[in-house]
Amino acid sequence: MKLRLATWNINSVRARIGIVEQFVKTYRPDILCLQETKVMDSAFPKAAFKKMGMHGIAIHGQKNHHGVATVAKSALPEMHKRDWCSEGDARHVLTPLQTARGAIDLHNFYVPAGGDVPNPDENPKFAHKLAFLDEMIDWSKDLKTPSIIVGDLNVAPLESDVWSHKQLLKVVSHTPQETERMKTMQEAHGWVDIMRRIKPEPERLYSWWSYRAKDWRASDRGRRLDHIWVSPELADAVSHMEVVEEARGWEKPSDNAPVIADFDF
Repeated sequence: MKLRLATWNINSVRARIGIVEQFVKTYRPDILCLQETKVMDSAFPKAAFKKMGMHGIAIHGQKNHHGVATVAKSALPEMHKRDWCSEGDARHVLTPLQTARGAIDLHNFYVPAGGDVPNPDENPKFAHKLAFLDEMIDWSKDLKTPSIIVGDLNVAPLESDVWSHKQLLKVVSHTPQETERMKTMQEAHGWVDIMRRIKPEPERLYSWWSYRAKDWRASDRGRRLDHIWVSPELADAVSHMEVVEEARGWEKPSDNAPVIADFDF
């Protein structure tokens, strides 16, 4: 069983449905996990996805903010939502998959960005982010079913995941408070970072480029905020990974690029 899985923070699915269609047509994912969809479930563009051939749809939406959606060529008969940190935000959806290796849980996450000030006492958004990561650590310890995590985790954990390690140590997304929690989370379940398994350090690996740059390609001040992690027993199933950087330059782009992983179960 071969499966192409993609993850993409689309930064408003309705505003960017055109490039979603372009991506699906060009790269043909079997499953596409979207974050920051910014739409209530009732207004999610299901018809557009069905026209693309994506008939399985699992959504956890929120008006104007956050939101995650997992769409697939095949039906997704079951989904589960979780209210992380009891904030009422739409930041996670679980879709169980049946594969030749048995049941696998696919978790689609949008971790809080955390604001601009890397001090939880001064910045409630950063405190929320740290609490969210702490909850993910505890959750990882208890996982029993082989699982895949995808999504915008909003942390660039390694030195080669950012354009300047030294300059970003005090910038939210690469602070020691965040990167140490990511490491602890990985160790809690033995998560395998597929992107770095395929493209090891110290090679540069980014998935996000700020809208503030006049020429994002020339400046290349990127960060790897998007991730694909798997349970240890699934690591050998991955044959290919790529960040689709060209999508960052498409018309009306998201500031995140899609990430693809090919599995052979």
